[in-house]
Amino acid sequence: MSDTSELETVNDAKGLGARVKAWRDAGLSIALVPTMGALHSGHGVLMDQAAQACDRVIVSIFVNPTQFGPNEDFKAYPRDGAADTAFLRERRVDLLYAPDVDALYPDGLASSLSAGPLSQNLCGEHRPGHFDGVATVVARLLEQAKPDRAYFGEKDYQQLCVIRHTANEQGLAVAIEGVGTVREADGLAISSRNAYLSDDERTIAPVLFQTITDVAAKISDGQDAGDVLAEGTSKLRACGFGKIDYLACMDATSLHPDISPSRPARVFVAARLGAARLIDNVAVPGWPK
Repeated sequence: MSDTSELETVNDAKGLGARVKAWRDAGLSIALVPTMGALHSGHGVLMDQAAQACDRVIVSIFVNPTQFGPNEDFKAYPRDGAADTAFLRERRVDLLYAPDVDALYPDGLASSLSAGPLSQNLCGEHRPGHFDGVATVVARLLEQAKPDRAYFGEKDYQQLCVIRHTANEQGLAVAIEGVGTVREADGLAISSRNAYLSDDERTIAPVLFQTITDVAAKISDGQDAGDVLAEGTSKLRACGFGKIDYLACMDATSLHPDISPSRPARVFVAARLGAARLIDNVAVPGWPK
């Protein structure tokens, strides 16, 4: 689907299941792109890759309450249904799944999966319960949509790792596809939460990507990881960032700090800038991917 065609939308698991069954009966492959709305060009790249790989593309929009902590921005999270629908009409999307809470949590919000060991550090340490909520809602979306492939951005790399683990643990026959981070021209990772930045903060924000890129290059060159991470943290603070939840280099598979040039590794950061909590990550260059 593209242009200004009417976008088919379903709001419950029964309607979704009927559409998926019809496509399956016709021998068509299906991709799912789960989102929380506030759609932007980063989501668009996920949809484009999904459309290239599969015959039919489902996009879900659901702001999941179980992945927000008590002091986080669930109520303030950006929502614009009209803009999201217009965005989807301009891409090759075949179905919008926009469930209510009961469609995904028929037994109440207290029911949840454990996200497992990959959720214990980085964002998991600073957002208790967040990844349990992510694992639960994504597992339910995958169970309901039954796609061949599901697409997620590498900006949320820890989330991607958790989702792969969850799909495997739950025996879900779906390929979890990671898509490289989409960036603005100045390097800032595109994110719905960038809307929280003031004009002045927006000029500072690209320092995040510059810093982790510099840290990753120095680690690749053999400099001491602890030293360069400390330097990077000092740089972020000097440039105006507030609370820095973490700036860390982790094994890209285990998400543990034991790194080796013989294994892939990534530099991760989460830092506050005004009202926005920005996250990003880059691979250590020259090490295995």
